[in-house]
Amino acid sequence: MMRAMWIDTHCHLDAAEFAPDRDAVVARARAAGVGMLVLPAVEVGNFDAVRALAHAHGCVYALGIHPLCVDRADDADLDRLAAALAAWRADPRLVAVGEIGLDHFVAGLDRTRQERWYAAQLRLARTFDLPVILHVRRSADTLLKHLRRTPPPGGIAHAFNGSEQQALGFVELGLRLGFGGASTFERALQLRRLAQALPLPALVLETDAPDIPPQWLYRTAAQRAAGATMRNEPAELPRIGAELARLRGLTPAELAAATRANAIAALPRLAMYA
Repeated sequence: MMRAMWIDTHCHLDAAEFAPDRDAVVARARAAGVGMLVLPAVEVGNFDAVRALAHAHGCVYALGIHPLCVDRADDADLDRLAAALAAWRADPRLVAVGEIGLDHFVAGLDRTRQERWYAAQLRLARTFDLPVILHVRRSADTLLKHLRRTPPPGGIAHAFNGSEQQALGFVELGLRLGFGGASTFERALQLRRLAQALPLPALVLETDAPDIPPQWLYRTAAQRAAGATMRNEPAELPRIGAELARLRGLTPAELAAATRANAIAALPRLAMYA
């Protein structure tokens, strides 16, 4: 029987947390059955690093400016993003514009500026005919408003944690929804209900490594107080997938096959590698 092949649709392999053992992190992911990693950029300063890592490790990448980075970005960074997309538009490993979006959770951020940058990056996605990878944190309704005004050619709402109505809003616009470690927590009742109830073609899997660890990696209160860190890795994806498969009454292999097809539908250039 052919081994299941998982796709991690959101992994920050360039993060400093992976600096000591990045090659080993990728090797562990491959050994666990994760055949592809999608590496989204977060600001102009890591465009080159993300692209280089994608080529060095047989991954794919996205270019964008994250809403948490907008306040410190220069207005000319939008021009730099457009120039990078133009320069690398023929690179088949460039699969999306991302990570872009809105964050209404972190206090003190300039929401008006976030919206302006988000809208501008949606226009770039249209210009370059690329899907988007969206950051969605307490901002789903505003994200959807802009998506309806400037619909991109598909994409992924990363780490989705909104309502079923909001979820279906993204699905109706042709996007898939990213589920990862947060859905493994038994107390995440709404998220787990969504993972069960949404149409299977709407789901893709992700780790957001090194962030959003699954339940088995989450620090206890005592560990947090002591400053302990529990790094998430793409090698955790099959176990995350197995938990979602259990919730849906599927085998892990069935979920791996379905979410692989969904990821390719969301990010069509993946078909060359996955």
